[in-house]
Amino acid sequence: MSKRTFSIGGVHPHDNKISRECALEQLPLAPKVYIQLSQHIGAPAKPVVAVGDKVKVGQPIAEPGGFVSAFIHSSVSGTVKAIGPVKDLAGNSQMCVEIEVEGDEWADGIDTTPTLVTEIPADNKAIIEKIRLGGVVGLGGATFPTHVKLSPPPGSTCERVIINGCECEPYLTSDFRTLLEKGEQVVVGAAILRQVMGNVPCTIAIEENKPEAIAHIREVIARLGYQGIEVMSMKMRYPQGGEKQLIDAVMRRQVGSGALPISVGAVVQNVATALAVYEAVQKNKPVVDNSVTVTGECFPRQANLIVRVGTPLKYIIDYLGGVPADAVKVISGGPMMGRAVANLDAPTLKGTSALLFLTEKQTKRAPASACIRCGKCADACPMGLEPFLLNRLAKASDMEALENNAVQDCIECGCCLYSCPANIPLLDNIRIAKGQVLGAIRARAAAAQAKK
Repeated sequence: MSKRTFSIGGVHPHDNKISRECALEQLPLAPKVYIQLSQHIGAPAKPVVAVGDKVKVGQPIAEPGGFVSAFIHSSVSGTVKAIGPVKDLAGNSQMCVEIEVEGDEWADGIDTTPTLVTEIPADNKAIIEKIRLGGVVGLGGATFPTHVKLSPPPGSTCERVIINGCECEPYLTSDFRTLLEKGEQVVVGAAILRQVMGNVPCTIAIEENKPEAIAHIREVIARLGYQGIEVMSMKMRYPQGGEKQLIDAVMRRQVGSGALPISVGAVVQNVATALAVYEAVQKNKPVVDNSVTVTGECFPRQANLIVRVGTPLKYIIDYLGGVPADAVKVISGGPMMGRAVANLDAPTLKGTSALLFLTEKQTKRAPASACIRCGKCADACPMGLEPFLLNRLAKASDMEALENNAVQDCIECGCCLYSCPANIPLLDNIRIAKGQVLGAIRARAAAAQAKK
């Protein structure tokens, strides 16, 4: 059977999985953590602790600020030293709870033993409530609150749960290691998600460059005896792990402009999210840590670390030997969709997936020249957009035309920039224009709501 993939666009960068052999390693606790109150899509959480309070690992320190929001928990035990602004990785101020670490005492009721719990509770509402109370969000990068995604609006029906194990970004390997080392927990998490959505079929999609993970997860499914769960081997193609691209590949259905995956009967969750669901439901463990790949050709010690949320980036880097002398850029995430780090004192978030170190040679762009109308950017766009046109409209600040040409559908994957022979900074210009158009759309919606 030929490997499955999406139907439009995409590119083939080298995968550079140089940290793939590095087993998951627990990072020792930092002296202090800075836990951001806005690290999910939706309203920031509201603090429920005060300066001077003693907290334990897994204790709620902030509650959701709205329906689309999430609980935030202490990732350490110690004393709350401050609640106030802290610079994030871009250098912007974000409200954080600063906690001084004093040991590693966990909140009551959290099962920290390695015993695998395979019997799934029958009450789906109770399961979703545990996921909500555990602060589980999409850990593939979007950080959308999981309990909201598992509660589709009236009239919407889930027909398939898709677990995204593609990890198509070059360099990233933390999901791969999670599949190998915590595959049982991921499969139980997938079974929980399948049950909650009505015992629909579940597909665990893994790219073909991870044959060990494909074989292992198939063996785990057979051993645990769960029905309705399959592993699908996917063609190595970027951005295979994009939500809409994955639905296209697995279900042969296209999600319309501005629509959600549930509109075509799909619910997509990342491998790390499936693990977090298992831990929240079966172990009463909220999201207090995540796996982070630390990599780069210039970085002397590759690693896949399990890091407590709120750990300063500099602490992670120093633990592995410090910033290499020839590194000129640090990216949070992968080279295609990641963001440059301007502040190494910034804390990790629930959605932090990687720290990538690049040299001057790897980051230096050739000078941009005139567009030669080759159309390669349009061929590469997995959303079927015309980046050359969007770039021209962005330069002209034509917001109406940008919206009419669906700049808001851009997933910022970087395929256009990667494929452009003229080295035009297409993604940079389109990303700024997209933000402006989305701001205008939100303003219109707010004005319309105010009139009602």
